[in-house]
Amino acid sequence: MKQRSGLPAWLRMFTVTGLLVWAVSVAAQSQEGKAAATDSMAGAVRELQEQVRELREAVQELRTEAVEYRTETLELRRELQAAHGQTTGAAGQTLPLEERVSALEESSQLVNSKVDDQYQTKVESASKYHLRLSGLLLFNLFGNHGYVDNQDFPTWVVPPDPTSPGQGFGASLRQSELGLEVFGPRVAGAKTTGDLQMDFSGGFPNTLNGTSYGVVRLRIADMRMDWDHTSVVAGQDAAFVSPLAPTSFASVSVPALAYAGNLWGWIPQLRVERHFSMAEGQNLTLQAGILDNLTGEPPDNSYLKQPTAGEATGQPAYATRVAWSRNLLGRSMTVGASGYYGRQDWGLDRRVDGWAAMTDWELPLAARVSLTGELYRGRALGGLGAAFGRSVIFSGPEYAAGTQIRAVNSVGGWSQVKFRASGKLEFNGAFGLDNPYAQDLRAFSAPQAYFPVSVAQNRGALVNFIYRPRSDLLFSGEYRHLRTFEISGGSPTAEQVNLTMGVLF
Repeated sequence: MKQRSGLPAWLRMFTVTGLLVWAVSVAAQSQEGKAAATDSMAGAVRELQEQVRELREAVQELRTEAVEYRTETLELRRELQAAHGQTTGAAGQTLPLEERVSALEESSQLVNSKVDDQYQTKVESASKYHLRLSGLLLFNLFGNHGYVDNQDFPTWVVPPDPTSPGQGFGASLRQSELGLEVFGPRVAGAKTTGDLQMDFSGGFPNTLNGTSYGVVRLRIADMRMDWDHTSVVAGQDAAFVSPLAPTSFASVSVPALAYAGNLWGWIPQLRVERHFSMAEGQNLTLQAGILDNLTGEPPDNSYLKQPTAGEATGQPAYATRVAWSRNLLGRSMTVGASGYYGRQDWGLDRRVDGWAAMTDWELPLAARVSLTGELYRGRALGGLGAAFGRSVIFSGPEYAAGTQIRAVNSVGGWSQVKFRASGKLEFNGAFGLDNPYAQDLRAFSAPQAYFPVSVAQNRGALVNFIYRPRSDLLFSGEYRHLRTFEISGGSPTAEQVNLTMGVLF
């Protein structure tokens, strides 16, 4: 028998074992590579999905803008056709060539100006979301007779000063407003928006002619999430328990008849609104929220925020409102009722409960006549402007250990009649009254307050007209009469005549 040639058995076994180890290693590395590739691919897919979502949102915004541009283009085309039509005579005869060229040049200038306006209305923002700029350039020319707290938009009559002439004439633009509105994405099915409004009535700089250089002041800064029937609002906004105000362009920085029955305030708050549709075109609105628990006190420090008596309790103010509305005479008729509560801690174991019950209405009386107004009854409501911003009265120095306090009860309201003579001209007449209880003001022999304690009742009345020849231009004239009653029995009066021109943008 021939001897079998080849490698020894032990070498063959070693070789086979090495090959098996190598094969297993390669297979393991292949699996790890596949897993890593899978993870990398999953990350890439997620990134691609995020890019697709952003592209979809961008395409939707472009479609919206395209619709707006298409609408404006059609309007421009109609204006161009109308202008071109002026180049022919009434009988259809063609005008001379020179006149036709002149008319076409005017039409071209009109189209160019419209295109420039369209370009200027597009405001860029750091984000991809649409931003809209708006505002009101307001010029007030006024003359006063009597002693008032504030020359350009007075709210009450101060005691006569023998060193002052008791009259004044001036002009101001510090009631002008500037606003920004942002339209954000949809979040959880809700449309998100933001609103920022400022004016220039925050005071005067300490410089020559400083009364003409208004300081910027924050009015409104809120964010909204709006579903079909529910809204959530967070930020600084008007007090939703007092939603109305008399119509006036003579007093914009402070609502007309403020401290004369019109409760108001731009207050940080968080609220929820729910709208219900009822039978026969009726609607019901429920609002509830918490507000910064303000008490009307001026700040203790010009730079550092210190807690007021309401904030010192460690809890907010609570408010709710219900409103019912329906169609009447082709317009909306609304009646609402509100409640407000805020606890206050004035230190040294002195606590009071502030509260209010309010009602408001908007009632069409005829085709061109409507009646609006509000009434309230409350206690310690300085944070909403009742009793001249006084929530309490002190028997002596506020920080003295033996000083007592008394919450000020008050009642008041206002009402306005509006007559719309045409789509461009309207007339308004309004009267308001704020009446703190005399028994609270007389509770102590030597009372003290952070607002003049001698002021009792305050009344205000106004009549005005507002003419809007265009949607972005207005003219107004107003006469206002104020009468303030003092606890001692005096009741000085004052009047103002105010002429206004405004440009809206």
